[in-house]
Amino acid sequence: MSDTCPTTPVLEHDDGKSAEELFQLLYKELRQLAAQKMARESADQTLQPTALVHDVWLRLGADRQPVWKNRAHFFASAAEAMRRILIEKARRRKVLEKGGMVKREQFAEDSIVVTAPPDELLALHENLTRLAEEDAVAADLVKLRYFVGMSMPEAADAMGISLRNAERIWSFARSWLREAMRR
Repeated sequence: MSDTCPTTPVLEHDDGKSAEELFQLLYKELRQLAAQKMARESADQTLQPTALVHDVWLRLGADRQPVWKNRAHFFASAAEAMRRILIEKARRRKVLEKGGMVKREQFAEDSIVVTAPPDELLALHENLTRLAEEDAVAADLVKLRYFVGMSMPEAADAMGISLRNAERIWSFARSWLREAMRR
């Protein structure tokens, strides 16, 4: 598989694909994206790409997949699912750091650990929600880049926009979020 997004077929309503066939079709691409994301994390990262992909698949409906309009629709939903998984993990870590729910917990080898401090991840979540109200496309691009780990060409392809347009949107989103995070 190449570094760019492969040309997975468009997922139309009447394509007759079962959830299992859809999973097989997209699994390798989702896993590759998750692996690329994890490769950029710090060495103490214990998040396994396979676990993240399976959690995302479950969040998207598992065997009862909704009708996906196209690749952009599917990957936008996958990015949102990854975002929510990481946010929930950060919230749980924050509660534990403050001494809440004090009990010993065993983590499986494939449990998700976010390297960003929980406060920073939660602030990003709040600001990303605000950005989505102002510019939903910019927020979707941030989710694909940050939470899915897509490269700019991969994200542009998944969203169905030109690379040049994606780069312009990315520049705006980064500036907007940088300013919002300073507040």
